[in-house]
Amino acid sequence: MRVRTVRDAAAEVKGRRLDSRLSQEGLARRAGVSRKWVYEFEAGKPAAEFGYVLRVLEVLGLSVEFVRIDAGDRPVNAIDLDELLDEHRRG
Repeated sequence: MRVRTVRDAAAEVKGRRLDSRLSQEGLARRAGVSRKWVYEFEAGKPAAEFGYVLRVLEVLGLSVEFVRIDAGDRPVNAIDLDELLDEHRRG
């Protein structure tokens, strides 16, 4: 799925959460965030930092791709967003 908006990301996260049979509370507990944050994110409320990342990526002609990683495996085509941003900052 190509993610172009916070709502796109929210739909993917919610779908994956439901597929995993996690409640919002369970996801929040595992992720170290509040249940309210999970609720608001799934409702499409833009979180400032993630919303800004999506805007920057859009300007750069990039998109975020959710890739399911099982048992710590990293697909060949996976991109580490932190690494990409660090490279960009270094020029």
